[in-house]
Amino acid sequence: MNWKFWQKKKVEKDAKPKSFLREWADAIVFAVVAATLIRWLIMEAYTIPTPSMENSLLVGDFLFVSKFHYGTRTPKTVLQLPLTHQKIWFTDIPSYLTWIQLPTYRLPGISSVKREDVVVFNVPPKFLNDNIDYPLDLKTNYIKRCVGIPGDVLKVKDGQLIVNDTPIKNREGMQFSYIIVSKDEINERNFTALEIDPEDYSYRGRTETNQAVYQMFLTPERLAQIKALPYVVSVTVDPYQNQPHDLVFPMSKLATWTADNYGPITIPFKGLTIAINDSTLNFYGETIKNYEHHNDVKIENNKLLIDGKAVDKYTFSQNYYFMMGDNRHNSLDSRFWGFVPEDHIVGKAFFIWLSLNKYGDLLHKIRWNRFFKLID
Repeated sequence: MNWKFWQKKKVEKDAKPKSFLREWADAIVFAVVAATLIRWLIMEAYTIPTPSMENSLLVGDFLFVSKFHYGTRTPKTVLQLPLTHQKIWFTDIPSYLTWIQLPTYRLPGISSVKREDVVVFNVPPKFLNDNIDYPLDLKTNYIKRCVGIPGDVLKVKDGQLIVNDTPIKNREGMQFSYIIVSKDEINERNFTALEIDPEDYSYRGRTETNQAVYQMFLTPERLAQIKALPYVVSVTVDPYQNQPHDLVFPMSKLATWTADNYGPITIPFKGLTIAINDSTLNFYGETIKNYEHHNDVKIENNKLLIDGKAVDKYTFSQNYYFMMGDNRHNSLDSRFWGFVPEDHIVGKAFFIWLSLNKYGDLLHKIRWNRFFKLID
């Protein structure tokens, strides 16, 4: 009789070890899953491709964006290649399928979007998304400064931002556009000496007297340096910034507004009820139509029709924000395309972890002083 039946039988053979390929496959799957969860829940890496936020953020800055500050959004598009956005890397092939679209919710965050926060968001208008009707969570990412929160009354007067009748202090290093007339074309070495990158100037041709004309985006310090140059004939504020045109939001009946003289405009908030008339439809009609999640909205004959019924008042279902670039004259922002809905907010720009100057030489390619710089 076996008196040791309670003891485990000795394993006769060791488990078969994983093959080299199996080990690598498991490691890759784990890394992709972990990276996807971190990217969705906690932080995501972005890079700055345009100068619209200079000099707060520079072209070539690599930064981490916090998802947990404002609360992580649950995904809307679930059939998507991991670690992609709109397209498969290095191709024009869509990286997602719209067969399954889930409702979007936001998990609890540690703060709300505050005025002066630098925010990454999905830019709302279709014309800024390659005229493709992307799902909400796959719209093109923009980064701007939030200058108006729900309920704020915002305006710009002679280039000065004013919120709730209080002028907002300009950020250090803020740039504005100027027209520079020079005796002749300015040598590239002179621009380098002035630390003016190619993104910050463009050659506009010659005057009738054969003088060279440039548009330059300059800080007050650079402006003073330019004015002192012996070959500079004149410096004037770029007149285009104060010319009415039909690209300013809202685009229909307020053609007198400009980039430098804008508003006043009230930013909608959840629970705000407005009367529906010609004026309010001009300000808010497209916002209600495109971002308030109604199945059937039409604007006809100065009337708002929801599900085929005319309404005489409307209550907003979510908060909205107003975003502007710190490089005020070189930024395509809310002045031109309108409000950012709360469900389009991605996260808060947190810190810079790498910064590369594509115009710098070998010794100045990396901007060491920007490493791990917190974004304010």
